Amino acid sequence: MSPVSQPSLFSAGARAPRPGDLAGLLCGPGQIVRFGSGDTARLSVVLADPCRAPAVVATCAAVGIDAQVAVTESGATAVRTAFRRDLVGLAQAWTTGAVKTVPAGMQLDGAVLRVWMLAAGRWDGRGVDLLLDPHAPQTHLALIAAATRAGISPARGGRGSALRITGARRVGRFAELVGPCPRGVAPDEWPEAGVTRSVDDAVTLPSVRSAPRSV
Repeated sequence: MSPVSQPSLFSAGARAPRPGDLAGLLCGPGQIVRFGSGDTARLSVVLADPCRAPAVVATCAAVGIDAQVAVTESGATAVRTAFRRDLVGLAQAWTTGAVKTVPAGMQLDGAVLRVWMLAAGRWDGRGVDLLLDPHAPQTHLALIAAATRAGISPARGGRGSALRITGARRVGRFAELVGPCPRGVAPDEWPEAGVTRSVDDAVTLPSVRSAPRSV
């Protein structure tokens, strides 16, 4: 008999969803800001693919955070929350003053990676592109280190605007971590664990576009 593969303890389905999973939005172009004395915070992200907005809203709802779809002044599609007390912890972890920062020693588990992939990622048949925040270059090296610790060592692609994950082993690990394709995402834009596809080890430019700054 063939051995049965066991799901990773760090995969997206290994535990119940929780608000901290929305850190995946901040790994990409998401923004979080605090209001007034800092006892409330709002999370927002501009999407490269407007078709994914309902899925991002549903992901927020699954962790008890209401979010709405909005259109920015530039015409881009965004998802954002109201100012909420239960987002303050995320804001404290991801900001230093008004500057977006990655928490020290951040561990990227499957749930956070799944949210990042949903909001700002794409599989193109050879590799996975995860958009970075072009307005927060200080987060990029820390996210590369976090991805490396998670076993999905990335390269930089698209003039540094995205992390590029290639190679059969790394892509397979990534697919295992993020789980199956969610509703609202085209199946050919999401890697599936155990499915043999053409995987290229070369670094190529990402096929997803950098999103403008969030609202």
